[in-house]
Amino acid sequence: MSRYARQMTLPEVGAVGQARLARAHVLVVGAGGLGAPVLQYLAAAGIGCLTLLDPDRVEESNLHRQVLFTMADIGQTKVTAAQARLIASTPALTVYPHAEALSAANVSRYLNNVDLVVDAADSFATSYILSDACLARGLPLISASVLAQRGYVGGFCGPAPSLRALFPELPESAASCASAGVMGPVVGATGALQAQMALKTLLRHSPSPLGRVMQIEMADLTMSSFDFSTACEPPDPLRFTSPELIPARAQVIDLRSIEEAPQPAVAGARRCLPDELITANMSLAPPAAAALLPGLPTVLCCRSGVRAWRAGRALQAQGFTQIEILAVGDLA
Repeated sequence: MSRYARQMTLPEVGAVGQARLARAHVLVVGAGGLGAPVLQYLAAAGIGCLTLLDPDRVEESNLHRQVLFTMADIGQTKVTAAQARLIASTPALTVYPHAEALSAANVSRYLNNVDLVVDAADSFATSYILSDACLARGLPLISASVLAQRGYVGGFCGPAPSLRALFPELPESAASCASAGVMGPVVGATGALQAQMALKTLLRHSPSPLGRVMQIEMADLTMSSFDFSTACEPPDPLRFTSPELIPARAQVIDLRSIEEAPQPAVAGARRCLPDELITANMSLAPPAAAALLPGLPTVLCCRSGVRAWRAGRALQAQGFTQIEILAVGDLA
């Protein structure tokens, strides 16, 4: 009996759908808590080719939610350990592992020849970089995020609005699993929903997951979903950049204190705290060391992008343009 017999019995899959999955090439960005169930379910469903992108190594503190790995994998790159585990269970699968972080500089290269992108990195910068690139190419993007006991997964781009249409602004804080904590099962459930949305998109099911969001709230044991297919793309987007894309004439401002980051994000960057930067560039403020030239490209740097985003919005309100964000913590 075919290993896919139970799946192919579904009229919405069948032999035609299974062949479509076998021809599919999916880029999965992130091989951690979300990526673990995504990768396992996509491989088990018969996806033909997976490209994995993650710069990190397996750590014991992550094993409670990154269930693709074992103690024997500690210290290995996640993509290498994931490749070995996936091939062991699905030998016909082709896996291309890349121990590299996604960035604005390399995103175009990784989007070549893929049919769908899964954002399992749980990073503001990664999500917006992927969304912008997928929107431009018409590629479907399945993105998710989890914190504490709450998670969401949505289908973006392709024929649907982008992530920016639903989330035009970053949240006020940059809480993460490390700082706020997370329960493993809610990460697994959210990742499984990502895999299901990816498969339904590749199989061209109706209604399409693109333009829809599902939310899980395990603190009060509820689930919900909504449609955002008519959402509009926001004007004046702040875009994330990479060090190698910064123009030579750009004015680069590192918003982190010396205590937080002894070395500036980029060589030659000026250091200035967010409040000082905004005050120094108010239209009625006197000239100051933190003053910017309105006609030059401006790059604002911080760890997650949240402080830089808020400062960028304040500068836009004062008439500044050509502002980009560099999330230094997502470059490691």
